Amino acid sequence: MRQIGLQLLLILFSSIYLYSIPPIDIAENYYFVHPTFENEPDLLKRANGFYTQGKYDLAIVAYTNLVKQNETPSAQVLKKLALSHAAQAEPEESVRYLEESLLTTFNSNILMDSGFDAIRNSKSFVALEKKYTPNITIWSFMYLYVALIGFYIAMILHFKKKIDPVAKILISGFIFIHSFFIFHISLNITNYQYELPHSYLMSTAFSFMYGPLLYFYFKRITQKYSFKKSDLLHLLPTVLLLAYLTPIYVLSADGKLGLMLNRVNGGLNPGDAAYMSIIVVLKFASLVIYGYLIHKLYQNAKQHKDLSKINKKWQRNIFFIHVAYIATYGLYGVLISNHIASGFFYHLPIATMSLMVLFLGFSASVQPSVFSGLYSFENHLFFKYEKSGLTKSLSQELRENLKRLFDTEKIYKQNDISLEFLAEKLNTTRHNASQVINEQFGMNFHELVNRYRIEEAKYILEKDSKRSLNIIDVAYEVGFNNKVTFNKAFKKDTQLTPSQFQRSCLELV
Repeated sequence: MRQIGLQLLLILFSSIYLYSIPPIDIAENYYFVHPTFENEPDLLKRANGFYTQGKYDLAIVAYTNLVKQNETPSAQVLKKLALSHAAQAEPEESVRYLEESLLTTFNSNILMDSGFDAIRNSKSFVALEKKYTPNITIWSFMYLYVALIGFYIAMILHFKKKIDPVAKILISGFIFIHSFFIFHISLNITNYQYELPHSYLMSTAFSFMYGPLLYFYFKRITQKYSFKKSDLLHLLPTVLLLAYLTPIYVLSADGKLGLMLNRVNGGLNPGDAAYMSIIVVLKFASLVIYGYLIHKLYQNAKQHKDLSKINKKWQRNIFFIHVAYIATYGLYGVLISNHIASGFFYHLPIATMSLMVLFLGFSASVQPSVFSGLYSFENHLFFKYEKSGLTKSLSQELRENLKRLFDTEKIYKQNDISLEFLAEKLNTTRHNASQVINEQFGMNFHELVNRYRIEEAKYILEKDSKRSLNIIDVAYEVGFNNKVTFNKAFKKDTQLTPSQFQRSCLELV
């Protein structure tokens, strides 16, 4: 009887204990013992319930089982799992699931969720933000600045009328692709490539254009080279590269973003192509081959008597900057081909390209005449008379007639003399008269007239030993309309004003 009483008492106490357990705990225990008995919608509902109630340890278990049940879990589940770990002050796990969420459906705004505030200052979260969120740095700002300068210079040179048309297309194209590449790099290092997926590989198409553009530019300005149909073969590598990249270029924004994120997931540079190492090697080979050809042109140009010293020096600087780029790009290529990351060597070739753009921009502002090479002379003629019908014999005849008009008839003394009047006197066209003056005398019409007038004025002042003539009278005598213009032209020619010249003549008497 005593044993029966003890058993009944045990049953009574057990019943009381079981009925005292809250229903939710029973459900939770059931969940932990049989986590896979529920289908996915019910499991997600239960996990969200735990998360809403702030029971993050239970939410983590529930969401983790959801991830295990689904080979491709949704970004929302991964985000909730990351937030649950963040609430538990587990930054490493939180960041791991957060990055998986970003790689599933990219939206960098989820990093701003206040649920991550607890781990926001952790090293792993800071690294994740730096990896995916737009971030302006001093490097990106400098590159953007240089790229904008380059675009501006390319546009200015392209529309400059006083540069050989072929040469300016080549050099402006050369500056443009440099600037476009630098602009692309600026986007990449700021992570804006994720916000603008169509920027993916946008500058890679020009990889084999750097050498040919500079080579043919040098050939044009040093040899007056005219293009042949066979020269189109130099575009073949670019055409083949475009054929390879076209399937990528026609992808949607989501498709390109997916390619970038897949590369990030593999620990690679998101802005590179799958076969970037091959492209780098081929680009380096192209740069070396064309660098050698440009070197030969440069060496020949140094011996060219018709090129000015300034032009030769300018070409030397362009050549050496290009060689520096080849060297730095080769070093960069070796490193990335061996998957060695180096911030310094990553920026070195870009800095060299920036130097090229800035130097060309400076030259365009200070010495624009150098861009035309053999088409550029001291009197700034730029390929002006290439298609002229003026023969050498006619040019020589017109020269002799012009000298007679100036030396004997002294028509320069007429204060209303014009190029049209001179052409009429020479019985030729205005264009022919201008060409004869430019080619035979090395100056333009107004410079020639002023040269004769100043020489006449100097002769008159030298003969005026008693200083009986007023300066204004001399100015009128030789054809000038006013004293100011006369003084300016006289000083430009002699480095002295007419009065100073007059006094110097008296001192010599």
